[in-house]
Amino acid sequence: MRRGRTALGVLALAAVAVVALIGLASAFGIGEGDSPAVSPESAAKRYAYDPASREAFEARAIAGLSHVVYANSPEGALATAQRVARFRDEIEIATAGTETDPDLLEAIVFLESAGRPEVIAGRDPELASGLVQIVASTGTALLGMRVDLERSRRLTVEARRALRRGETGRVERLLAERARVDERFDPRKALDGAVRYLALARERFGAEDLAVESYHMGIGNLENVIHAYTGSSGPVGDVVAEDELTYAELFFDSSPSTHPEAWDLLAGFGDESSEYYWKVLASREIMRLYREDRVELRRLERLHAAKATAEEMFHPRADTEVFDDPGELASEWRDGDLAPLPGGYELGYVVGDQLGEAAPKLDADRALYRALRPEALEVLTLMAAWVRELNGGDGSLIVTSAVRDREYQRALGRRNLEATDAYSLHTTGWSFDILRDYRSEEQAAAFQFALDRLQALAVIDYAVEPSAIHVTVSGEAGSPIE
Repeated sequence: MRRGRTALGVLALAAVAVVALIGLASAFGIGEGDSPAVSPESAAKRYAYDPASREAFEARAIAGLSHVVYANSPEGALATAQRVARFRDEIEIATAGTETDPDLLEAIVFLESAGRPEVIAGRDPELASGLVQIVASTGTALLGMRVDLERSRRLTVEARRALRRGETGRVERLLAERARVDERFDPRKALDGAVRYLALARERFGAEDLAVESYHMGIGNLENVIHAYTGSSGPVGDVVAEDELTYAELFFDSSPSTHPEAWDLLAGFGDESSEYYWKVLASREIMRLYREDRVELRRLERLHAAKATAEEMFHPRADTEVFDDPGELASEWRDGDLAPLPGGYELGYVVGDQLGEAAPKLDADRALYRALRPEALEVLTLMAAWVRELNGGDGSLIVTSAVRDREYQRALGRRNLEATDAYSLHTTGWSFDILRDYRSEEQAAAFQFALDRLQALAVIDYAVEPSAIHVTVSGEAGSPIE
């Protein structure tokens, strides 16, 4: 981990930035008070979990974490939905007479295997395998499934060899034989196994959302999180019932500063387990659109595929104002549609000397590019304040890029391989970059928490670039969660 700038360097840089901004603001008739007055404390409280708004928090989490579901769907979300839909009859049969919602089981199939009953999470079928990705030990010890692992392994190797030789008929026979000796590869028996697992988990937790979350996290792991969150060591079902605990509360009310022990467990799994329930709900919505509105599903698929993040979902090109040149940026300053970045150590962020670096090539003032949409500036302020608070007041984030115009973007692209020549959200004022150069590992961890929490709330999405974190603020940033 590299160390960041010294405190003296940070303060000097902030002073230069403020002086430049005051001069520019005066030239455009903008007073210092025109920067949005953001209280970091009140902004942070805006996103505190409220049980009365559970549905709104869940909707935000679905929106905020949908991009990875779209992006990771083999051949796209529409193609994946088509594969998954082939198993709807088997899903209905498996869930008939049970408490399992067939739409949720279908969503688990979407997320786990993308509708491919032959897949393995690696090379060895001991790992998660089949339509609903059951681990061999779970299949035998917990679900009572037939899993002859040695024969399953041998048949898997033979099938791979036959596939390389182009012997498709032999591949089919070998896979059929594997499904007989390893029921995880038999779609109907795999679905029955998933239903049994969800029934066991539902009995243990007394809640469907927690049962679904445990499908990936594991029943024991989720129990540990619940006990850490509540401080109780009693039977987990009693704890959940007594506290009326939901996964939304468990997830959104845990953080490094509130219920830190629970958050340490959630963050420590390292396999995105904590986000699993939200991705299941996102998958369920994709399947709903597949049945009810494929035109909309295709539109969403295109928007999610446009960038490495959900930024074009937040601000589609056809519906978003783009700044063409420095003159247009100046006009937006005068109209108040852009707010200057004040910068300063006390805010938790400073303006880096990289910001506006291509302005001289356009005969433009560098300070012109030290601005954002007011909503984006508010999120930056919130994020920086959160990081500062979690990090014990140590260090500042360094903003290296904010608003641009298309002329600036083209000039930057000629010297920076990370700058796209296509539609950039920087040219809308909704994006900013933070230098990946932190004062300490603690600051880096605090920043990662803030990024992930705001992403899960559909406030931002972000991409990790070689030298910076590229953040795009959504249009929902200023909307209350209610």
